[in-house]
Amino acid sequence: MLKTNEERLVKVSVLGEVSSPVMRYPYRISAKGEPMVLPGVGGIRYNVRVGDPAVGWMADHVEPGVSIKVSDTNANMALNILSCIGNEAIVVSGDAKGSKGVVTGKHGGIEHVIVDFSPEVLDKLVIGDKVLVKAYGVGLKILNFPEVRVMNIDPKLLKLMDLKIVEGFLEVPVTHLVPASIMGSGLGAVQTYSGDYDIQLFDEETVKKYHLEDLRLGDLVAIMNAEHTYGRIYRSGAVSIGVVVHTDCVMAGHGPGVTTIMTSGSGKIKPRIDPEANIAKLLNLRDDI
Repeated sequence: MLKTNEERLVKVSVLGEVSSPVMRYPYRISAKGEPMVLPGVGGIRYNVRVGDPAVGWMADHVEPGVSIKVSDTNANMALNILSCIGNEAIVVSGDAKGSKGVVTGKHGGIEHVIVDFSPEVLDKLVIGDKVLVKAYGVGLKILNFPEVRVMNIDPKLLKLMDLKIVEGFLEVPVTHLVPASIMGSGLGAVQTYSGDYDIQLFDEETVKKYHLEDLRLGDLVAIMNAEHTYGRIYRSGAVSIGVVVHTDCVMAGHGPGVTTIMTSGSGKIKPRIDPEANIAKLLNLRDDI
């Protein structure tokens, strides 16, 4: 049985606003050298939610559901660090005031927190509406597994993940194994308590070998030979677990983004393949998948 320090964690409010899509230039240059005009980060996505495919959209870095941030840099850092996947989010202004959603990811670079709401709520939201997150999870530890560092996850979601102790390892259900050799944008960060890093899908042989063509938003994945304790590094035998938080991308070095939820530099995590290991299912966010 896993023991945590949940009762010692602090639950605190952080506030974001529904962000506008942003474009610095019309064209994105694909890894094949093709100029493309595509939807990207920010805004309200009416037809892309967690549980949907992460691959195959005419899009680049699209975040499912709703993206939130604030203009003040320090406040936005707090929003991104303190918010955890699985946290409750509440609309506190506009026509959707009082509606509730769930944090499903964090996106580095643009520094967005990503929130899932039902279609009925999405139709009432507008850019600029304020969303309060009851941030809870920073500092979470698995007390009887000190070799595993936990981050970016609500204790409630951790309990729902069907974690098991098997022969001295923490067995974690995931939909896919991902080799660290194809991880791209996001490398070089010195911390993993916000943001994500990307699975490059440009090598067809690797994509086929690891069945990455059917990645879904919200999937739990295991990145093999990767440690995320203090930033993201390659380490033989290490295993890191994350959630797929945005769609694939056309630009070189990019792909579906993964926000880390746990890591073990000593390899004490043992992935277990489970096609149902998706936060949309674990958190009952949808009844149509």
